[in-house]
Amino acid sequence: MSLAPLSVLVLGPSAPGCVSALQAAGFDVSQRPEGSPAHGADAVLLWAPDAAALAALLRRSDLPPLAFDHALVVLGPAGTPVDTAAEDTLLSLGVEALLPADEAALPRAVRQAVLRKRHERQARNAYATDLATGLPHQAQLLEHMTQLLALRERVPAPMVLLVLRVEGYAAAATRLGAEAANVLRRKVAVRLRTGLRAGDVVAAVGPDAFGVLLGHLEAQADGERVAAKLLRTLQQPLVVAGQPCPVQASVGIALFPAHGKDAQSLLQRAIAQANSVGTVGREGYAVRTERGPAAAANDEDA
Repeated sequence: MSLAPLSVLVLGPSAPGCVSALQAAGFDVSQRPEGSPAHGADAVLLWAPDAAALAALLRRSDLPPLAFDHALVVLGPAGTPVDTAAEDTLLSLGVEALLPADEAALPRAVRQAVLRKRHERQARNAYATDLATGLPHQAQLLEHMTQLLALRERVPAPMVLLVLRVEGYAAAATRLGAEAANVLRRKVAVRLRTGLRAGDVVAAVGPDAFGVLLGHLEAQADGERVAAKLLRTLQQPLVVAGQPCPVQASVGIALFPAHGKDAQSLLQRAIAQANSVGTVGREGYAVRTERGPAAAANDEDA
């Protein structure tokens, strides 16, 4: 199967000769500043020219979402062996490969990374459960939402979707080893699940994000209250390998029918809200209308 032409996005500076090597091999290469959106790229390329840059890269909170949606390849310092500890941490965060900045080997490595990512997506979509957490995955959440929305068309009632974006996995992996990030993610999933009613649905919607479907509410305002409650539960550090591992979280809220009437629109809205919480919202959550505290129907132990 031919993968060409493939699109490669270089975020930030590029290693000397690497862009021209990819272009010569038939790749469609573009370059944007660090932090730019990577929509539509098959692969994303980051360069760490020295040990200090590689250490800084390991602390970046945007690696898991980048790696979830794209074949993420990191180029390390040229002419030096790959740092195996850094490689383990990057792999645990979803990075496909950490390679020396070798322009001759780069095209083949990027093709292989894209192929692995495509197979990973196929395998991920084949299962209804996120194997890392035991939660339903995004496709299962969307299917459940679609069924519930069909019922809401006949019997109108409030419904709220929350998306919580959680940071702290990279720090745990750096301090305690690559497996610590996986353990921490499972513990976050358990804490979210135990903070909700049995009828609420929690799903994994990315390597650093969870969706929470509140399908049975007395009022839409209850969703904001539950969101604040979940953020409070995550403020208490989780313990991994006997060590406290604090996490930081933001949450986006999508309300039915005010913000959408189909599952995909509501999910996209909540994800966008969670990602924009640095500039929109207060107290760690984002929503179009922010109300004061109010008792929530399922906020049983607030």
